[in-house]
Amino acid sequence: MTNIAAKNQYGTVAIVGVGLIGASLGLALKQAGIVQRVLGVGRSQANLDQALQMGAIDQVVDLIEAAKQSDVIVLCVPVAQMRAAFITIEPYLEPKTMLTDAGSTKGDVILAAKEVLGKKVCQFVPAHPIAGGAQHGASAARADLFQGKQTIICPLQENSAQDIDLIEGFWQAVGAHVKKISAVQHDAIYAAVSHLPHLLAYSLMVSVLNSEDGEQKLQHVGAGFKDFTRIAASSPEMWRDICLGNRTAILQELDQYMAILGHLRQLIADNNASGLEKMFTKASQARNTLGSKE
Repeated sequence: MTNIAAKNQYGTVAIVGVGLIGASLGLALKQAGIVQRVLGVGRSQANLDQALQMGAIDQVVDLIEAAKQSDVIVLCVPVAQMRAAFITIEPYLEPKTMLTDAGSTKGDVILAAKEVLGKKVCQFVPAHPIAGGAQHGASAARADLFQGKQTIICPLQENSAQDIDLIEGFWQAVGAHVKKISAVQHDAIYAAVSHLPHLLAYSLMVSVLNSEDGEQKLQHVGAGFKDFTRIAASSPEMWRDICLGNRTAILQELDQYMAILGHLRQLIADNNASGLEKMFTKASQARNTLGSKE
């Protein structure tokens, strides 16, 4: 589907988890005018109240009511909670209802969906919007969060072409550029370009905090440190689940990164100026090229 979805095409949409991604999606769907109403499901009453107040959702319901009433259900919960959500939804999932998600890992989520949903898994089109921010919760939501950003769809063999098109149009309608890749490709790619950077940001913060003069160091940080560690303010619960959900690919990336760090340490220990400059030049040139594509 390449055209923006028709008015109210998606009927009633339930968003399960109305944090930054979920509440932003609610705002974007309403701004696009493609839904009749948006239901919100969540654990935190304060967060749900915030989403209601800002107009991201129209009504708060539980997950069973969401399954009964919705045309589309979007799971925006941490990936470790997906299985429990599928278990609750499955008995009440109507044949007309489509499921998609916003999880940062796909292999584990798809496995849970297939094991729990059985034949109904054909109604689930896995997705991952590449959008977000360091802050989390409905209070950080904004309607343009997905505008011009990628959303990855990892279609299942069980999905019909029509249903894939429907969910592709759903994400396009909130401004996203949709790309389709396999779940295996997705998890390998994002282990390198998303999951590893978050781990490094968390690790640098902990390294400084654990040093004897950590407090003094943090009083002297500049823009570079703040830029590098910005994503360490992200949801600890979400990133705990991502690490465990995509651990094989993440461990491979960590091993490669640690090998490069070891090489860098040796260059410094050997006072190898030319080796350092060669390594930094390679990285700098690649980053400058990346910048021209942003």
